[in-house]
Amino acid sequence: MWLVKKDGLEELTVSGYQELVDEWIKTTGVRYFSELTNLGILMEEVGEVARIMTRNYGDQSYKPGDDTSDLGDELADVFFVVCCLANQTGVDLTQAIKRNLEKKTLRDKDRHKNNPKLL
Repeated sequence: MWLVKKDGLEELTVSGYQELVDEWIKTTGVRYFSELTNLGILMEEVGEVARIMTRNYGDQSYKPGDDTSDLGDELADVFFVVCCLANQTGVDLTQAIKRNLEKKTLRDKDRHKNNPKLL
């Protein structure tokens, strides 16, 4: 099931998006690219996010006529390829995200509170 009801609204879950990506790949995309090809595509997409970030929030500037970027779209491209890689390698991203957040919480529960650079 791709959508869940929350406060009367339908929301897409992470596992639902993984299923949606899998269905899209098998119908529209024909098949998955190889894992290594998808890794390369992921690097390209992350580079596009970096390009937007450095120009919108960093010190870089756009060339004239080259400022038609959409950060949300590029982040969605990154997430799409991450889901492809997860599907190809048997990773349940919902469970991986939960475990990862638990790890970070245990490891960093006091670390950031005690960092004078963040105060």
